[in-house]
Amino acid sequence: MQSKPLRIGTRGSALALAQAQETKARLMAAHGMAEEAFEIVVIKTSGDQIQDRPLSEVGGKGLFTKEIEEALIDERIDLAVHSSKDMPTVLPDGLALTAFLPREDVRDAFISPKAKTLMDLPQNAVVGSSSLRRQAMIKRLRPDIDVVMYRGNVQTRLKKLAEGQVDATLLAYAGLKRLGLGDVVTSLLDEDEFLPAVGQGAICIESRANDEATLKLLSAIHDEGTQLRLDAERAFLAVLDGSCRTPIGGLALLDGDKLSFRGIVIKPDGSVAHEIAREGVAEDAATIGREAGEALKAMAGPNFLDG
Repeated sequence: MQSKPLRIGTRGSALALAQAQETKARLMAAHGMAEEAFEIVVIKTSGDQIQDRPLSEVGGKGLFTKEIEEALIDERIDLAVHSSKDMPTVLPDGLALTAFLPREDVRDAFISPKAKTLMDLPQNAVVGSSSLRRQAMIKRLRPDIDVVMYRGNVQTRLKKLAEGQVDATLLAYAGLKRLGLGDVVTSLLDEDEFLPAVGQGAICIESRANDEATLKLLSAIHDEGTQLRLDAERAFLAVLDGSCRTPIGGLALLDGDKLSFRGIVIKPDGSVAHEIAREGVAEDAATIGREAGEALKAMAGPNFLDG
């Protein structure tokens, strides 16, 4: 029996809390544990506090994880629940991604009161997005569209849209579903022409690599298929750019023991894109992703990733 509650660290947004609650519910079901066996610890991150400029200007992805990882290292929490797409490719010493939950729908959702799809928006429409990948892919498909920086949590962005600050926005469909907001979606973007972010739709759990008790608990809720897909995607991202300064998309799919991967890098203005596809056996997931990244880097040339 546990003598102390298992402390789950998370950001404080509604989506982050929903992901922490899902993790708790899965652990309760897997081990027959009671609500009282857990404590959800909300940690405010730098990324949550900086709302007035793009994260790429002030440090990138680690801004959503740094303070949570410090709490893990200091043993103020036992595990941390993250959106995989927020995770840097290099983790602090002693920490590891030790479980992945079953992956949700990876697609981006288009939300607008003005048009049914991105392509149906009127000429020179204004679309709000804080994601460099989404901005670049929008510009690639619709160079006329004015894409503006659009920070805030899901509810804040939907409120700005309702107020008419923009004509449309794009959000991860997985996050909307987890919040019970799937009905706000106007249409879904086909992943074949609008590749998602690396890790989109996947919840990952980070813990201390030597914390055997927590690792044993987490092993019961770990989804091996999601990990294999993320191994490929994160290896691809690590070769190209581990932060969020470059528009990058990547998606691995599993079919039995076969893994297929597609990746893309794009100029921020959408004017030039390079794409790659690779496949192989699933157990070679990380190698497939890394080799795809190296091939794409060579294809794009030495200065492409500088913006």
